[in-house]
Amino acid sequence: MKRRTAREKALQALFQIDMSQSQPMEAIENVLEDQPHDEYLTHLVTGVVLHKQQIDEMIKGSLEKWTIERLAIVDRNLMRIAVFELLFCKESVPANVVLDEAIEIAKLFGDDQSSRFVNGVLSKIKEQINSL
Repeated sequence: MKRRTAREKALQALFQIDMSQSQPMEAIENVLEDQPHDEYLTHLVTGVVLHKQQIDEMIKGSLEKWTIERLAIVDRNLMRIAVFELLFCKESVPANVVLDEAIEIAKLFGDDQSSRFVNGVLSKIKEQINSL
């Protein structure tokens, strides 16, 4: 499975987890729809779930006039995936690729403003991580 597809499937699995409190592996099985298991997909979903508090704090710190609870579920989970990759996949995925992928997926799954909003928030987070 290509990494773009793994990110899209991870977004769908995290959406399920948010909406129905599914367990991560159950959500992954649901989105795979009898496709072969993918290691990167599992890494993204379980990583976001495991580090959700830390990831959400970074997102909250980069929001202006918004709370994380008010974000669209798609935008929130897409940013969670991207922040996880920025923090924990630095060696295998360049930061600019993470942002580009998140923006492109936001165009597919979000509303008309999602890609610009996601780009703005993730750009702040990327700068914050780079300054650490």
